[in-house]
Formats: sequence, C-alpha cells, structure tokens
Amino acid sequence: MRMWVNGALRDAEDARVSVLDHGLTVGDGIFETVKTVDGRPFALTRHLDRLVRSARGLGLPEPDLDTVRGACAEVVEANPMPLGRLRITYTGGLAPLGSDRGAPGPSLVVALGEAARRPDSTAAVTVPWTRNERGALTGLKTTSYAENVVALARAREHGASEALFANTVGRLCEGTGSNVFVVLDGQLHTPPVASGCLAGITRALVVEWTGAQETDLPLDVLERAEEVFLTSTLRDVQAVRLLDGRELPGAPGPVTAKAMRIFAERAADDLDP
Repeated sequence: MRMWVNGALRDAEDARVSVLDHGLTVGDGIFETVKTVDGRPFALTRHLDRLVRSARGLGLPEPDLDTVRGACAEVVEANPMPLGRLRITYTGGLAPLGSDRGAPGPSLVVALGEAARRPDSTAAVTVPWTRNERGALTGLKTTSYAENVVALARAREHGASEALFANTVGRLCEGTGSNVFVVLDGQLHTPPVASGCLAGITRALVVEWTGAQETDLPLDVLERAEEVFLTSTLRDVQAVRLLDGRELPGAPGPVTAKAMRIFAERAADDLDP
C-alpha cells in the first residue's frame, strides 16, 4: 500500500506525520472520503469543493486543489483495486501543544483502502445524543469524529450499522456518516442543511436526481415513515429494514428502489457529476 504524505508518495510503513500534528493533538483537520471504481474516483470535483468550504469554515489555508488532485491520481494508480475508499485528510499541521496553530502550515495525506459493496438494506438505531445545529463546526467535515465513534459503537451493540441523531430542538438530523431520507404519503423527504446535517455529496445528487423535498422533520417521523433510506459515499442509497426494532416490511420499498435505480444509472453515466 502506498499513500501520499506532504508532497511525496510513500510506502505505508514509511508514511508518517508528526505526533505534534494539530490534527492528532486537537482534531484540527478536515477530510473527504471519495469512492473509487476500477481506479476512477466518483464525484471528485464535488468532494474537493466541499474540502475547500470546510477549510474556510475551520480557518485553514485553502488547499491547492491541483496538488490534491495530483495526489489522488498517484495514490489511485499505485493501489489498483475494483472498489476503494479514497481518504483525503488536511490538517492544521505541526503546532505547539494546545489549541493555537503553528507556523509550518497544513499537512496533506491521501490514502486508499479497499471497500466492499454495501448490502441493499440495513438496520439503524436512534441515539440519545444530539447534533448542535448552531455549533462552530456545524456543516463542516472535520476530523473531530469521536462523537460519531461513540454513537456508531452504540449502533453496533444493537446489531445496527448506523446511528441517527436529532438536533438540539428535536428535529431529525443525520447519521454518524450518512444522510437520512424518509417516505411520507409516497413523497420523499430529507432534513435541510439548516438542521445541522452535513451537506452530503450523495445526498445532494439524490435530491437533484429524484426531486426529494428538503423538509424540517421531527425525530418521531421515523416511527411513522413508510420507507427510510440512508445515503453516503460508500452506501450510495441503502434502505433501512429495521429501525429501533421496528421492521419496515419489504425494504427496499418502491420509492427507495426507484431512488437506488436512478442513482446507479446516473452515476454510471457520469463519474464526476
């Protein structure tokens, strides 16, 4: 396995960043996960646009996208695989211990790992913790992911692959690494970005390609939704068949199945939509 670290392609055993990197010491960093199919990244331009937005939101210098694209290309070429998880990590770089940033500037790491196709349906649970829709990091894809680690561990304990959050005012928000869609009276809805959810790349494409409505929804909508599905870079569109122990018969239902079909067709037609 070879990966890009601060300007050079390196073997995994030689790929190093400092123990004083701000991404490690205080979680001062951002990242993107990009799906690769037979050595070709999907929706890379959208992911890089979001990387820039996250850098701006965190106050990091904007990444040089030509450098990032070049690093991605080198890593993908060096690690051939049919389906991959391409991870771009961009941190505050070498810094003193504490929250202040240092002078050397950001670190850039690009790595690729093998991925497996997700099943068409899964189980999910809701968790008692909330997303803060007004926080300093809201809407940014940062490396401060410990909250998601705890919630996902709760989901695994209950035989599920995802945990769903409400926000601080009790509205449906998102999963640890996914966006959520619900079907009500045959119509497809997803929480708006104002709920505090991440503006997911797959979410945006599903909204564009299916006409789903962005709707402010209470968390208990999950108890009466006819269908529920999740979207993310590696899930694409994945039906929820079991939610907090409630079975959703026939998952994926007709609206979900149509969304899955549309996404697969449109994604196959254009790898950088």
